[in-house]
This record gives sequence, structure tokens and C-alpha cells, in this order.
Amino acid sequence: MQDAIQVQSALISVYDKNGLDPIVKKLHDLGVAIYSTGGTADYIEKLGVDVVRVESITDYPSILGGRVKTLHPKVFGGILNRRIQKTDQEEISKYQIPSIDLVIVDLYPFEETVASGGTPQEIIEKIDIGGIALIRAAAKNHADVVCVAARTEYETLDKILQDQKGSFSLEQRTSFATHAFHVSSHYDSAIFNYFSDGSSALKLSVPQGQQLRYGENPHQQGFFFGDLDQLFEKHHGKALSYNNLLDVDAAVQVMEAFEGMDPTFAILKHNNACGIATRDSLSEAYKAALAGDPISAFGGILIANHEIDVETANLIHDLFCEVVIAPSYHSEALAVLKGKKNRIILEQKTNTHNLKLVRSCLNGYLVQDKDDVIDHVDMLQYATDKKPSENEIKDLLFASKICKQTKSNTIVLAKGQQLLASGTGQTSRVDALQQAIKKAETFGFDLKGAVMASDAFFPFPDCVEIAHQAGISAVIQPGGSIKDQLSIDYCNNNGVAMVMTGVRHFKH
Repeated sequence: MQDAIQVQSALISVYDKNGLDPIVKKLHDLGVAIYSTGGTADYIEKLGVDVVRVESITDYPSILGGRVKTLHPKVFGGILNRRIQKTDQEEISKYQIPSIDLVIVDLYPFEETVASGGTPQEIIEKIDIGGIALIRAAAKNHADVVCVAARTEYETLDKILQDQKGSFSLEQRTSFATHAFHVSSHYDSAIFNYFSDGSSALKLSVPQGQQLRYGENPHQQGFFFGDLDQLFEKHHGKALSYNNLLDVDAAVQVMEAFEGMDPTFAILKHNNACGIATRDSLSEAYKAALAGDPISAFGGILIANHEIDVETANLIHDLFCEVVIAPSYHSEALAVLKGKKNRIILEQKTNTHNLKLVRSCLNGYLVQDKDDVIDHVDMLQYATDKKPSENEIKDLLFASKICKQTKSNTIVLAKGQQLLASGTGQTSRVDALQQAIKKAETFGFDLKGAVMASDAFFPFPDCVEIAHQAGISAVIQPGGSIKDQLSIDYCNNNGVAMVMTGVRHFKH
């Protein structure tokens, strides 16, 4: 396999012509013969550059409405012939096949057409056949051919043409081929996922990726695959770490339930809310959220559902925190928050998330739909004789929103639209409740008149009994235990209101 090759001919067939001009002109200046098809050939001619139309080689016009243009032995023979193999050279000479040293392709925009709401027929016609075949052929034969499979590679190509006058090393050709196979596999995955119901196979392809400093721990390598710029505008701070990203995801998920509602502020630590409150102003919401657990708030992730004003920013500035997230910032507030050099400040652009959740498990993967159910008043089933008051209902739904995004087993205690305490990730629901009660007492909260939310049913009445003895006046839970009636009976006998949602929110 030869190291350097000199490009003497190029086949250009692209959907989007943006960025093509300087490439074509450099190839022309280098004396490279250019082959092309249809609209691309027309475009090149308008640049004043000579172009050989593919149909003059194949003796076939573009047919079937453009579905067949380059699919011909004289095209693919020109790409796939092995320059060092004598029999290959004899055959291309015999059949008058021109060698092609450079292939530039930009595929039909399949994903963009799907995303824009194209009709089924429009989407089908954006499944590229010839282009994808050209990419695979050129990448396969990278020993002799340069394959440029997307406009994102034009800058690199342009620089090499400028600096090396049409010469390409084996390392460069291999790099182009690697990217070409990525383009090909990503394109095929997108098409498969469009047609698939998601049950037959799992195909993931994410074009954007970045290496992180490390994973959960320094001895673990970490990567993030995704486009953060789509979700956030980063105003300040260091690069997000693996653990930062997990916490940011948790924060965004929590605040999603409070979008468009009264000013709400949440503080998260290790993927769970340690403080959250709704108030008439964002500064008051922040102070109430911080009061929920000022110890855990140190080094936490902060998120608001309203613009952060100067007053709130000054309060936040006194706290060491890793990340601040908000839909917008007052200019003076932003200046205040930038006062800590490493503090990461994110402006959230959208609440768009993946609709499928994927996690590794054993030697495979678990896939499920996102839990997009937010408990609301219309779904409540009043299980007890005593009905919760209007304020208790508000607190119950407030608590359920937090409970949904907290690691199970989970108990959440709330009052006055404020998280008092939660018991998280316990092996027993009783343990989770006792943890929450103890934590609330530690920070001086009075549980009399507070409400309790559970992410799953109570298998025994012990939790409602313990809660009642602590002062809890109302309970929200999914229901569904064969012993539900025991918990209901206890509540009826002790003046506790209980509502059921019928929806479990486990989060392991």
C-alpha cells in the first residue's frame, strides 16, 4: 500500500453545494480532471470550470427521475480498481474505465427531511443510493482513493489541497475513510430507526462526541456523545465533567415539571433534589430551597424556571456551586455570577430531551420510554373519607413532581410549596421515610401539616402510621398494593387524607 498518492481525477456528486466553490477551483488549478452529474455538473460549469459529465462515460443518462445516475461499472470500476494489481489495470484499460482518485459526496438530507415533517414519499426519496454506494466504494479503496463524505470535511480537504498540491498521505486517506464509514453507518442507522418500531434492534449513532477529563472517577475514561449547544448557551466556567452532566440532566428533568409555573428554584446534589421551593419571587424561592438542606447545597447544581435577577444572583454568589441553569439572566445578574472563575453558567434554550432512555445492562442494553407523566389534579383518586384541602392538594402535587425525579425507594416531605426533606435510594420505604423525617428535624422543620409523597405503593400501613405520628396530614401515592386497604383504614381512623394517582414513578 503506497504512502502518498497524487490526485489526478475527481468525481463530485453533492446535494448541497455550499462550500464547494474553493474546492472545485483548487482542483481545477491543480489540473485535476473533474467528473460530475446533474445539478452538481451544472453548478461546476457555472463556476467556469471544465467538467466531464458521467453520462458521457457510461453512455447512460440520469434515469428514473434521478434515482440512477452513478450506478454503473465504469464509475465504480474507476473507484474500486487496485492500482498495484496488474489484472485490475488490464481490465479498466480493456473496458475504457477512467481511474477516479478523489470522491466528494454530500448525501441527500434524510434526517433533515424527517425532522421537518416531510411526507412519507418525500422521506423515501431522500434515501440516497448512489451517494452511499460511492462513499463505501471510495472508503473501501482508500489505499488508492480519497473519500470526502460530508461538507464538514471540506475545510480539511481544502487545506491539504493548498498545502500538499493534491498529494495525500496514507494516514490522511485512512482518516477520510474512517469518517466516511461513520457517515455511512450513521445514515443507515437513521433510516433504520425511522422504519423500526424500536423493538427489533437497537441502533445508536451520535455524530457529536467529546472526551471528558475522566468518568465518574479519575481512573475511568469518560466521553459525552451529544450536542450540548442545542440545549444550552454556555456563558461562563470550566468544561462540564461526567458527573456535572449527570447532575445537569437530573436538574433539567426536575424543573421540566415546573415550566411556565410560579418562580421555582431547585438545588440538586448527586442527581437528587436537596432543596426546591416555589414562591412569588425567584429570590424567595432560592432562599426557601437553600433552607431545605444548606449543607448538601455546597457544590450543588442550581436551576431556576424564571430569569435570574440581580437580587437572586447576589444570593447565589455567596454559595459555592458547580453549575447554575436558567432560561435567561439579567445582564447585571450574569456579571455577578461570573465573579467565580470556575462556576459554570448555562442558559437553557429548550426542554427537548431524548424520548427513549438507554442504559447498559449485563452484556446488553435496557431501553424504555421516558417517564413523561406529570401527576395532576384530574388524575387524583380520593381514597379516604377525609379529602385534602386545596393547599394540601397543591403541596401533594408539588411533592409528587419531586418524588418522580428522586432515586427510589423515595419519600418526599413538603409543606407550603417547599421541599422539607426526602429519603432517597433506600432499600426499604420505611427507611426512606425515617431518613426524611430525621433530616427535616435536623434542619428545624415542623412536620405538622406537611404532606408525604411516595414513588410507589405502601405494602403495609407502617409508613402512613409513622408519617402520621410525625405530623403528616396528607399522603399521595400510586396505590396498587393488595394491602392498600390497610393503609386507607389507618388514614381513615386517624384523620389523614390520602390520594392515589395510579401511576408509579420508580427511578432506580
